[in-house]
Amino acid sequence: MADTLDPMNLNAVFKAYDVRGTVPDQIDESLARAAGRAFVQVVGGPTVVVGHDMRPSSPGMAGAFAAGASEAGADVVMIGLASTDQLYFASGHLGHPGAMFTASHNPAQYNGIKMCRAHAVPVGMESGLAEIRDLVASPRPVDGPAGAISEHDVLEAYAAHLLSLAPVTGRRLKVVVDAGNGMAGHTAPAVFERLADQVDLVPMYFELDGTFPNHEANPIEPANLADLQARVLAERADIGLAFDGDADRCFLVDERGALVSPSTLTALIASRELAKEPGAVVIHNLITSRSVPEIVTELGGTPVRTRVGHSFIKATMAETGAIFGGEHSGHFYFRDFWRADSGMLAALHALAALAETEQPLSGLLAEFDRYVLSGEINSEVADQAAVTAELEAAYAAQPDVTTDRLDGLTVSHPDWTFNVRPSNTEPLLRLNAEGRDVATMERVRDDVLAQIRRER
Repeated sequence: MADTLDPMNLNAVFKAYDVRGTVPDQIDESLARAAGRAFVQVVGGPTVVVGHDMRPSSPGMAGAFAAGASEAGADVVMIGLASTDQLYFASGHLGHPGAMFTASHNPAQYNGIKMCRAHAVPVGMESGLAEIRDLVASPRPVDGPAGAISEHDVLEAYAAHLLSLAPVTGRRLKVVVDAGNGMAGHTAPAVFERLADQVDLVPMYFELDGTFPNHEANPIEPANLADLQARVLAERADIGLAFDGDADRCFLVDERGALVSPSTLTALIASRELAKEPGAVVIHNLITSRSVPEIVTELGGTPVRTRVGHSFIKATMAETGAIFGGEHSGHFYFRDFWRADSGMLAALHALAALAETEQPLSGLLAEFDRYVLSGEINSEVADQAAVTAELEAAYAAQPDVTTDRLDGLTVSHPDWTFNVRPSNTEPLLRLNAEGRDVATMERVRDDVLAQIRRER
């Protein structure tokens, strides 16, 4: 069992934005109970909302967290099985701080806690998570009576709210959904039952199973989308949707079985949100395709670039009043969803746009897919700062090239762009490159990798 007072263990599992580790050696019910107690002491509020995913350890840990929160005097509303965006909905809809027990796309032996303040405002290391960690290590006495623990099902209200934000009308669609045995197997039926007159649903891996028997619930890895691609083709479907383990991310497959870049989906959703509110701000991170700011600008919106990471996206959305934000990792954030990310809401925007046209998905997305992207490529580098400086010196003197250091190093040319960023936890440099065509992207990618990986 994990020692909740071991600072070394706590530093290992309390990450920048959440708590995550292996069960039971790093995370267990005793840590969850201490975290619930500390959460109430740091975040406050008379009531806390708690949800959990389908991992075998999640119900027990959610119950332990609730017990700790109750000991600290808070009433606790248990929403039971939930996707992460369903927990965010509960926090926003009910107006309470919340905690979600999930390890997202991580393998079965992991679990974790995502926490937020009321109205889904994120809790990260710089906004309360460090204080919670320290209180777990050194508990502070609490006074007063324990709070009550009750249950409240928000699934139907969640589904209704999402469909109010992105109603699907128009032609009938055949949709394949790969839940990856994760929480979309819980939320998708509630959403798609309301679309029965609009959508022919082909479910894949809807059985909730935290051991992930079919494939990892991590759709950013192309291998985990192979089953969906094959099923879309076999069913002659209009679109395929893939969700990660806690269903806060969504990835698309078009009618040809081709993978759709999350940057392309970002641009599509941005166009829909800007049609609703002309001139609005749209957030994108710096590894999102340059097609996103180009399209936002062409449509009269204001693109704002951020560092990689949901805390930067959400903070910048709050500062600018942005209507929407997208990340190339498949996270999509909506002002009308308490600035939180929702894979299902992103999926509904794609379905709504597709139903409104007679075009296939590939045709609908063609105008939003302007560049060829490399995907993220990691290289082990001992001195990341030195290699980054070498790259900056090598490229800065080239004609028509600009550089910036918002997050790592971004080098831009009218025909191509690349970004290199150091990992926060490993001796890695992460490269993302793009070009106007395949040959340009491959040339830039290979040139940068050769410099990164050359012997020194």
